[in-house]
Amino acid sequence: MITPAFELSQDPDFLTIAINIPYAKVSEFDVYFEGKDFKFYAKPYFLRLTLPGRIVEDGREKASYNVDKGIFTVRLPKETPGQYFDGLDMLTALLAQKKSRSAKPLVEEITDTAEEEEEEFDWEIEQTPCHETAESTLHLQCCYGFGNLKSGVFQRLQDELSDVIDVKDPDLTPADGRRQKRLETEATKFDPDHYLADFFEDVVIQQVLKYKPWWVDAYAEKMASEGRSHQEHVISLSEEEREQLRKFTNKSYLLDKRTRHQVYFSLIDILLAYCYEICITEGDKNVESSWNIRKLSATLCWLESFTNIPEVLVSFGRRVLCYPLYRHFRLVTRAFSDTVMILQLGKSAVLKCLLDIHKIFRENDPAYILNDLYVTDYCIWIQKTKSKKLAALAESLQKANLTKAHLGFELEELESAALLVQEEESELKAVSAVSKQQLPSSELETSDSEESSSTSSSETESSDSDEQESSTSEDGKINSLQGTLQEERTAPLTDCNGLGRDTDTLTLDVSNEKSKASLQSTSVPGKLIEELGKKMQTAIRLSEQPEELATASYTVLQGKGANYAVEPQRLLEDPSGKEHFLEVSPKKNLLLFVGSTNEDED
Repeated sequence: MITPAFELSQDPDFLTIAINIPYAKVSEFDVYFEGKDFKFYAKPYFLRLTLPGRIVEDGREKASYNVDKGIFTVRLPKETPGQYFDGLDMLTALLAQKKSRSAKPLVEEITDTAEEEEEEFDWEIEQTPCHETAESTLHLQCCYGFGNLKSGVFQRLQDELSDVIDVKDPDLTPADGRRQKRLETEATKFDPDHYLADFFEDVVIQQVLKYKPWWVDAYAEKMASEGRSHQEHVISLSEEEREQLRKFTNKSYLLDKRTRHQVYFSLIDILLAYCYEICITEGDKNVESSWNIRKLSATLCWLESFTNIPEVLVSFGRRVLCYPLYRHFRLVTRAFSDTVMILQLGKSAVLKCLLDIHKIFRENDPAYILNDLYVTDYCIWIQKTKSKKLAALAESLQKANLTKAHLGFELEELESAALLVQEEESELKAVSAVSKQQLPSSELETSDSEESSSTSSSETESSDSDEQESSTSEDGKINSLQGTLQEERTAPLTDCNGLGRDTDTLTLDVSNEKSKASLQSTSVPGKLIEELGKKMQTAIRLSEQPEELATASYTVLQGKGANYAVEPQRLLEDPSGKEHFLEVSPKKNLLLFVGSTNEDED
């Protein structure tokens, strides 16, 4: 037989059951209902429900079948009009069989009717001395899981152990030992630098805190409809979630009072981790979602069993500041308030969150073990829990108080020290900025003058070097000129046409001073010019130069059509020590050298 998909809804007077039975033989079907029992059969589908309220057959019941959609709908009148049936979306609980009320004993002795043949006892069996065993070693098999009902699981799953939980040898480590090791590990993992970085640079954290998950709007709707006569159904499950509920096997859990409290406290721990993950990812779960949820929940990661609500809050707060990417205390308080809202919405909201966690772990390879240990049992158990219990749990959680001092990491001292350092750095920056602004003008002028002097000195050095190079080159030219003049004693003073040029001449001081060479314009006495003109016409040599001649000069004659320059030929000294003038050279670019004489000698 196939259990069909179904959905229940209600109004003040009727209960409506919609059953999806595609390809069923509708011509032959059976419907039976009485009190809290409902049965439906249409080959190959069979459905049996245990309803949360009583229904009655009084002629107002109706049934219909939509052939196109394959949905069979039946409306059944309530025995008490106006009664609200709670838990219509708890499909696993609705599929449970009705409890037997027979008087059969819970434990029966089963014996075999066949007589067993007696075997001869071996008296020669090997014996070993008896050793006293301590009472504590008789219970080495430690319990964990939902309601501490599991044990010995990780002995068969050693390969997946390190990827799922942090505790080593959970089957041999008692609850107190697990808690002590957890606290030591958290103290080692806490990083003050990471915490302070998120404390001061909280742009991303402020952004994710603005996200509103689905339970925020649902809670607002519930508060708006709080004044109505009965509780309004505000949480709906998706078809995928309903399908998952139908796959669960119904179970009954025998829990004592202490164990029930531990189950409720562990439920808070798991919901806190889930709320943190939804807030950080803004509802868009990723491959790290499974790791975040099980790492932040000490119940899932360390198989922890809590005894009160403050222990749960402190454990969750410590783990938020040790493991995930974003470590901020406001994320702890945000998950705290979200968990309160989910519990106040009732078991349908809690079930929806548990089914989402179940899906996350089911899609992660090593985390599926946690579904077998905790989440699946929670999904089944929560459907049978009374909403009043969850409301009381939410009220107790809301009254709880959690501060940074409770976490044991000295967060307030760290923040105060970091703020002092930040203030000192800001003051130092302000002082340095003011000192730069208040720098004396004299220092600025001094620095400017130093820069200008350095610039001028560099320019002076470059100019001196240029002058030295130019003077050196000029001295070299003058020396070479003097040498040439000494070699050539006389030179022609006529041009290529044999004509003399009656022009003013530029004299060049050719003394041995190396510091400068200056050109001076001088005037030659008239008599000498006349004599030179006559001598040039007759092409005779110039007379000898007087000893009192002070300087030697040369004249550059340059014309438009052709350039005439006097080239030094030879200036020799005779045995008497008298120097002679150069003769006019017939070459172009003649350079005329004349000697200055005194008028007395003329």
